[in-house]
Formats: sequence, C-alpha cells, structure tokens
Amino acid sequence: MKDTWSLDALYKGYDDPAFLHDMEQLKVTVKKINTLPDSLHHDQTAESVKAIISQLEDLYELSGKLGSYISLRQSCDTLDSQSAARMEQFQQILSECTKSIARLEAFIQNIDDLDSVIAQSPFLSEYAYWLKETKNDGQYRLSDDVEEVITKLNISAGDAWAKLQEYLTSTLIVPYQDQTLTLSEIRNLAYDEHSAVRKAAYEAEMKAYEPIQQSVAFALNNIKSQVNTLCDLRGFASPLDMTLYYSRMKRQTLDAMMKAIQEYLPIFHRYLKRKAEMLHHHNGLPWYDLFAPIAKDSRADESYTPLEAKQYLIKHFSAFSQDLCDMIDRAFNEGWIDFYPRKGKVGGAFCANLPYIKQSRILTNFNGKLADIVTLAHELGHAYHGMMIEHHRPLNTDYSMPVAETASTFNENIIMNAAIAEESDPHNRLILIEKQLQDLTQIICDIHSRYQFESEVFQYRRHTFLFADDLSEIMLEAQKKAYGDALDPHALHPYMWINKSHYYSTALSYYNFPYAFGGLFARGLIVQYQKQGNAFVKGYRDMLKATTTAHVENIAAMVGIDITKPAFWRESLETCKQRIDEFIALSQSME
Repeated sequence: MKDTWSLDALYKGYDDPAFLHDMEQLKVTVKKINTLPDSLHHDQTAESVKAIISQLEDLYELSGKLGSYISLRQSCDTLDSQSAARMEQFQQILSECTKSIARLEAFIQNIDDLDSVIAQSPFLSEYAYWLKETKNDGQYRLSDDVEEVITKLNISAGDAWAKLQEYLTSTLIVPYQDQTLTLSEIRNLAYDEHSAVRKAAYEAEMKAYEPIQQSVAFALNNIKSQVNTLCDLRGFASPLDMTLYYSRMKRQTLDAMMKAIQEYLPIFHRYLKRKAEMLHHHNGLPWYDLFAPIAKDSRADESYTPLEAKQYLIKHFSAFSQDLCDMIDRAFNEGWIDFYPRKGKVGGAFCANLPYIKQSRILTNFNGKLADIVTLAHELGHAYHGMMIEHHRPLNTDYSMPVAETASTFNENIIMNAAIAEESDPHNRLILIEKQLQDLTQIICDIHSRYQFESEVFQYRRHTFLFADDLSEIMLEAQKKAYGDALDPHALHPYMWINKSHYYSTALSYYNFPYAFGGLFARGLIVQYQKQGNAFVKGYRDMLKATTTAHVENIAAMVGIDITKPAFWRESLETCKQRIDEFIALSQSME
C-alpha cells in the first residue's frame, strides 16, 4: 500500500496520449457548444433541450476529468510549473464557451411551460431539478457578453489571487529550533504532548506569517471586492444572500441554526475554561493549547501507520455499513489517498469526488495520531457521499455547500462515539471525549468566528482597503466574540485568515457555516441512527443520493427533520452539552 495517491485512473502524465487526446477533444467539444445555440428552435423545445443537456454532459465529464487531474497534481506540488501552465491552458479553453453556455441556459430560461416540456421525456424528467434551477437562475444572470468577460477575466483576477495565497502558504518555510518545517508540519505540533513544544511552535507560526501577510492581504481584499461587485451586478442583496441562493438553502434555516449556536456558546466556554484549569492556565486557554492533550494518554506513544488506520476505520464502521467498509478498503488499496506533508503540498485535508471514474482522491497531512484517523474518516465520508451520487446523470452530481459536510461529519461521529463507547478505562475515556470536544468546538466556536470575520470583511470592502493589521484585528475581535472569556485574549490567532483557503474563492463565499450545518445535522442523524439501528441506513443513503437534486430543507424532510426551526439545532447542540457535562464531571472526579 502506497502512502501517495495514484492518478493513473485519470491520466499517467501530461505526455500520456490519453491526456493529450482529451485536451484536443475538449477544444472540439467547446466548438460544438459554440455552434449549438444557433441550431435551437422553440418549436422543437424538448429536442432542443435534450441537445443542450447532451452537449453539456460531454463538456462536464471531459472538463471534470482534465481539471481534476491538473488541480490534484497542483495540490501536491504547488511549485510544479508544468501543472500551472496546463491549468492556465485548460481554463483558457473552457472560457471560450462561456458565452455560448449562457445562451444555452437562456434558452431554457425562456421556456414558458417548462413542466410540460420535462414531462415529454424520461431523460428530461431525470433533469427536472436541474432544469428548474437553471430557469430560476436566469433572474441573476447577466448578458451573454458580460458573463463571458467575467469568466475570462477571473482567470487573471480572483483565481490568480487564490493561487497566490495557496502558493505562499504551501511553500512557506517555518524556522523552528534547528529545523525548517512546512506550515502544515508546524501546525501539527499543536497536538504535541509537551507544552513548551506547542507554545514554541505557535510562536514560530506567528512569526512565519509576517513576510507573507501583506501579499495574502492583497489577495483577500481583491477576492472579496470582486465578489461584492458580482453580487451587485447580479442583483443580490449581499454576498451572504448570493451564497444561500446557490446553496439552495433558506435564510430562515441559517438564522435558526445561528440562533441556537449563539445560545449554546456559553456551554462550550465552560468546556474551554475547564480545560484551561486542567492545564494550569489562569487567564483562559491560550490558542496554542486548544488541541493540547489534557493528560498523558497510555496510548500517546502509539503512532498509526496508514495500514493500521485503515484497520481501525473498518473495525469501527463495520457495524454501520458494509458498503462503506468496502469503499474504505478500495481507497487504501487502490491509491486514492496522499498521506504525508511535504514541501509544496497544500495544507489541511480534502476529498475530490471523481464521478467520471467512480472514485475519489483524498489529501491529508497525516502524522499517525488518532486525530488523523478522524480526519481520514471525515474525508472518506465525502468519498462515500460521492459514491452515493456517482450513478446520477453527469449534471446531477454537484451538491450544495451546506450538505457537503453531512456525510463527512457523520463519519466523524461514528468513529469517535464508537471509540468512546468501547473505552472502559475512565482516564482514556476522558481523553477520547476531550478529542471529540476539540472537534465540536472547532465547528461551533471557531466556525462562528470565521463566519463573523468574513461578514465583517465583506462590509469593510465596500468602502476601504484592509491591510494585514486590519484583517488581524477583525479576526481577533471575531475570536473574542465566539470564544468569550474562555480563551486567553493575549494568545489568540490573529493570522487565521492567512491559512484558511476557504476565504480565497470568488465562487464559494462563506465556506464556514456549512461545517456547523454538517456537524449539527450529522449529530441529529446520529440520534436517529441510535434509535432506528440498521433500519436507518437505507434512508440515510437515499438522503445522500438526493442531495444533488433537492433543496436543503427538502433533503432534511426526507428523514423527518425540520431545519428551519431552532428546535432541531437545539436538540443537536444538546448532545454536545451532554458530552461537555460528562467531560467536566469525569475530569473533576479524577482530581
């Protein structure tokens, strides 16, 4: 079993005849797209719509395969000039059909009785949701020429700024003692058992950001300014409204969730204050101890290999679903995963679903700890979600941001709940509960701070430029609001805006609240699973399959949940409170 992924199922290299053929075929497909609008007729509406979908399917699958291959190679080596050149070439080819795609979508948007057209064909019925959403999107679409200009300019505008942030953070060298570490490696030291190591790593991380902070600030400013401009041009009230619209989610749902989270923040503060006491801090928990082990774990010296991580995951998922275990086995054995950090590799973790080959690829920065196994469980949840939708028609394989984190955080819960339940030793049980609370605090408190930060930045960018110090000050204020007095105000993380790639996209704003949504929605689903047992699994699979063809509220309704009311979110947060109460009581009983 290799510890780097294989992309051979896509292409064997840039000189692979299959890659070169598909690049040429992409040009042919783009030309076909460009000639199609003039051949459409409203007196043959159903046939015209079939032709549109057929051509877009070809484009989606071909561009998806090529784009995924190039971007996956870039993510492992941001210094690869060949990949950078190929990505620019790929984007330029795609941009040539932007205007024509806008015309094709306009044809659908101008159909008076779309329902009757859909009813004429089983093929079109499969695309009923996609067709109706495409028609609705027309109200926010600009002229064909403007849409084309936006797409072409974005290559050297928003996308270029995003690449700058990725390049600067992935190649950042952090001097630490007698070593030079990558940003991912230095951040991994936050989990070290030695307090001096954690603090020194935090201080080294803070210092390392200084040379790149202004460059990254320019990237963030210009990306958010571009989003504001596009928002205004399209007629949205705010970037948040635009995000919710394309997330297929009601503002009522977001407000209900945020209201419940705000109510429960003090509960999470209780946990953080208790952890600070246990680590002998008197002014709140310093940022560098957020992920500190609270005590010596009898298994702390254990370091899992990728093979052992696989065995651990399969053991704990076996009671839930055999098809999930089979997929995990494939992921490890067939080279779906790139495990270890290295120079030029992007930080964090992600999963890229590849429905065109019915596989996924997972990137992590694995260091062999239980937290890394939980990360693998999370990303494999994304892969499982991808497996549930891989048999949909090509244009029905994209799900919206809020539901994107559901299967992943559901997996996290399965792993941690199983590990806690089987631990009979109170000392080790306390440690496992605390690890789970670390993750819950991230999706509640930290996500709340990131949401507040992004909201503030969008507002400021309406009238002012934000230098690095300004952005750091906004970040500190957001962290104080989210964490209250539970953290040491003199040891926060002012540069969190630099290393979170979620801020650096013109296409995905507010990629923060979906983590809270996914985490809390998943906890609600776990409660149902605990009640229903195996009977729950089929409904769960059906719900995941529907995530690409239904609005968020309708997806939740499939499993009997109303997410537009705070009640559901409070119930999910109550399960967090129970864990916090258990942690505090257990820790106090062991003093």
